[in-house]
This record gives sequence, structure tokens and C-alpha cells, in this order.
Amino acid sequence: MKETCDLLAFGAHPDDVEIGMGGTIAKYVRRGYRIVICDLTQAELSSNGTVDERQREAAEAARRLGVSERFNLGLPDRGLYVEEEAIRQIAAVIRRYRPRLVFAPYWEDRHPDHGRCARLVEEAVFSAGIRRYGAGELGDAHRVRAVYYYMINAFCRPHFLIDISETINDKLDSLRAYESQFQKRPGSVDTPLTNGYIEMIESRERWFGQQIGAAYAEGFLTKTPIHLSNLFEEER
Repeated sequence: MKETCDLLAFGAHPDDVEIGMGGTIAKYVRRGYRIVICDLTQAELSSNGTVDERQREAAEAARRLGVSERFNLGLPDRGLYVEEEAIRQIAAVIRRYRPRLVFAPYWEDRHPDHGRCARLVEEAVFSAGIRRYGAGELGDAHRVRAVYYYMINAFCRPHFLIDISETINDKLDSLRAYESQFQKRPGSVDTPLTNGYIEMIESRERWFGQQIGAAYAEGFLTKTPIHLSNLFEEER
């Protein structure tokens, strides 16, 4: 039996998805949608935390958000390139879960892996929809309805916003699960993440919320126009 999900979110590293769209994930989990997270690397080159520790933290963060499943492809940290083998692995994930929507990091970010993750996902989404691509090996072709992009370190004008006022605490709780990344501990290295990063993300989402008259919101980008079947269906 084919597995399916409503939303499949890709991140270059554990914690990317939570930073960019943890509130949106928690919101739609509460509404009964099945959401899966796929991390491309184990972040083995991170300044703080071990691979095992990051995996435990990622599992706990996923539990706090209520996602159906989370797994890691084990691609090399700082070794994400637009290469056929990586594209095939991601395309296989898309065909396995057959999502309606796919999310990836915004293609412009200070960390090169985030932009490369976006490009890999774009290539894989396209390939997954080609019937003869990986025929007999990667599963049946599947066309994703839309690909959207969440922000990690970037702060730019989003193409659309999702109100996460009801789930901002779920988002922040999921980030706090990554103690190795966001807390200063004995022996840890000082990084941008250990210096008020969670507070900065909360402030960003509060600012986005103000743009739509909400307490908090998350911002997203798209490379294709958004179709509204009814002009008056958008949230007020």
C-alpha cells in the first residue's frame, strides 16, 4: 500500500523546518492533516552537539509538533550538491509519500546548504513527476500540487503569510528541544544560534503577524502564482 501525506517538508539539517515553519506544521496537524519531515543531512559538522544528540532532539521536536513521521536521508553535511544520486533519493521520498504540498528552505540564505536543499528539492519534484524517470525502481510517478519555501535565516518580504497565533508556543517548544544548538552549555562553542536566536525568530514571526493583523505569522515564498478560485476565500 502506498504511503501518503498532505504536506512533506524538507530541511538541509535537523531544526531547519522548525525554524521556518514549525507553527504552520503544528497548525495543520491540529486540523487533522498528515505531515512528514525529511532532513537531508545529520548536521554532522555542526559546531555543537553530536549526531546522536541531534537525532534525539529532532525526534523530540517532531513529537512536540505532532508530525506523523520524520526521517533523515544521511546525505553529507556541507556536501549537498545538485547531483543525480541525491535527486533520485529525494524523488523516491516524494513518490513514496505522494504529498499534495512540498516545502523547502528559501533559496537565498547565508548557509549554502539551505539554498542547495531548495534546488535539490526542485529537481526532485520535477523528476518525480516524469513517468519514465526511475521506472521500476523509484515507484510510480507523482506530481506535487505546489512547492513553497520557508525562511530560516533570511528576512525578506514574503509572498504569503500564515497566521500561527494559536501555535506559536508549539513552534518555540519544538526549537527548545534542540538544547545542543540554542543553549549555551559547558564546552559549547559560541555561534549565532546560541545568542538569542529563538527570541529573534519569535520577533520575526510577531512582525509578520502584524502585517495581517495577527499576533504571529510565518512567511513563505513561491516561484509560481497562487491560484485563488474565489477572490473572497482568503483569510481576513
